[in-house]
Amino acid sequence: MQINKLLLFIALLFCGTFGVFANQQLKLKSPNASLLVDIALTKAISYSVSFNNKTVLLPSSISLSLDKAILGKEAVVKSTKIRSNSGFNELTINFTNSFAVVFRAYNEGVAYRFITTFDGNVRVLAEQADFNLTGEPAAVIQQTDNYTTWEGSYVRFEQKNLIADGVRATTPALFDYSQQPLKVVIAESDLRDYPGMYIQKKEGQFSGQWAAYPVKSEMGSWGNFVSVVKERATFLSETSGKRSYPWRIVIITDQDKDLLTNHLVTKLAEPSLIRDTKWIKPGKASWEWWHDAILTGGEIPSGMGNRNTALYNYYVDFAAEHQMEYLMIDAGWSNNYDLRKVNPKLDVQTVISRAASKKVGVFLWCVASTLLKDLDGQLDFIQSLGAAGIKVDFIDRDDQLAIRWFEQIAKAAAKRKLMVNFHGCSKPTGLEKTYPNIVNYEAVRGAECSKWDYSVGPEHHLLIPFIRMLAGPMDYTPGSMRNASKDKFKPIDPGLPSSQGTRCHELAMFVVFNQPLAMLCDSPDEYMKYPDILQFLSVVPTVFEEMKVLDAKIGDYILMAKRNQGRWYIGAMSNWERRTLELDFSFLPAGKTYQLKLYLDAADADEHASNYTFKQISVNSESKIVLPLAKGGGAAAYLDL
Repeated sequence: MQINKLLLFIALLFCGTFGVFANQQLKLKSPNASLLVDIALTKAISYSVSFNNKTVLLPSSISLSLDKAILGKEAVVKSTKIRSNSGFNELTINFTNSFAVVFRAYNEGVAYRFITTFDGNVRVLAEQADFNLTGEPAAVIQQTDNYTTWEGSYVRFEQKNLIADGVRATTPALFDYSQQPLKVVIAESDLRDYPGMYIQKKEGQFSGQWAAYPVKSEMGSWGNFVSVVKERATFLSETSGKRSYPWRIVIITDQDKDLLTNHLVTKLAEPSLIRDTKWIKPGKASWEWWHDAILTGGEIPSGMGNRNTALYNYYVDFAAEHQMEYLMIDAGWSNNYDLRKVNPKLDVQTVISRAASKKVGVFLWCVASTLLKDLDGQLDFIQSLGAAGIKVDFIDRDDQLAIRWFEQIAKAAAKRKLMVNFHGCSKPTGLEKTYPNIVNYEAVRGAECSKWDYSVGPEHHLLIPFIRMLAGPMDYTPGSMRNASKDKFKPIDPGLPSSQGTRCHELAMFVVFNQPLAMLCDSPDEYMKYPDILQFLSVVPTVFEEMKVLDAKIGDYILMAKRNQGRWYIGAMSNWERRTLELDFSFLPAGKTYQLKLYLDAADADEHASNYTFKQISVNSESKIVLPLAKGGGAAAYLDL
């Protein structure tokens, strides 16, 4: 109540000047008062942000240029409105020219958005979203010179002034004031019918940048089935005059580990538009593509040329026997340009029916452009086969038209009770909250790159949870059982690939990574060589009810515990440095003894990364154990009463 009164006082203090565009200053605090937003209304709108009395964002201008008006330039304030709850404080500034700007302050960050009330449609000619960071923080960003990929590597700059003017990066983007310490992440949320935001270095600060509206495109790129933009308009979007625009977000914390529990992007997204969600079920999936459908046991013919009914039945049986909810059938089950033309080697409906009898659902891969040519017809066909969901690949854009596609596909799929796993896609911005049948997004440099290059090693694995994962779930596809040290790893394609880092590092991903649909990348018979590991993969869930980040440092290590239905799971990961971490079980209820099933790097895992040890230990809330992590190492565990 005290904070609410303070906010109300601040708003009322300036009521006497409303009706003209005078110099005005408004303030908004987070519920815990650690974050302060100063909003300046002069001939333009700007805001600055401080955290624990330290300036983080210097005055940063915002505006929206429409064909009807420039919103934020010499606008006149009509009124303000204060709203607050336990999660945030909100200030809405209503202007006379049919628009408002809403600011929110959470304990974990600040956000703002434009709201317009114009009749008819409008064109957005440009948007100004400046992020004028103070000082010279280090930056960890994914650079891009196009508007088609979110699967690049992260690059660290020791100071932001080392980033050349004109460099463009995807969001989320991380800035690290290591001496203070302070972490700042720029992101966005509730992106609907509007292009996605990048940031670009301009004269010492960063500003939002967006792909212009596509006016001409043609099929090209992979297999000539990707819609490639050849010409863009001079505006960003054409949209309804009555709407809310995406949230622009600045996440701020002085603790690395807080980034792993920051869900501000999801919090700001629109709530679910699907009433009945009982049919939406997360889970793990067996999958053939990463290991080229090769079974080393020799029980049945395998390999990419033998992807037939018998082979997929084998994957179904493996999933059913080991409590895995799904089978993912990747590219090749049908014609890339017409899903109704099914591979004659595969009776896909029989496989799906047989899987259903074993309580295993089946996802089917498809190309986005093929789906969109006849969205209702193609989805009706997939539904008639009995599929549980679709893996939609090769959107590879986030201009306004592409962002519409995401929602069109999710909405049409939901009508048919089909889940969606987006691949070849832009990063999530909360649409999976609005349409919870979206169970995953790729938008990450994932395990597939182990087939082609050296880019997805432990250093990468220790960056993406602190940056990419703030946007939402990611489909990294972990689970490699052929593990290699840094000096022994070599990309393999075609054939049986390996991964960088230890076996336990790979297992820990199933706890650390946010992946409601978790595809196991390796072959069933490879897992069956290790019954103790298969037991872990069988029981570890893909969604959790509670999370405790016990220790973490960006780019170096993570130690966390997650709970689902009374059982705790532990995941620890290290970069290429050997280290020890202390696992403190004080998060457990007092007075109970648990059996810890623990997977640790073997003593020689630095050299032989597949080697591990399995232990069972009794622990309680007073227990502490040391986890020795090899180079590129990890640990995984689960607790039973």
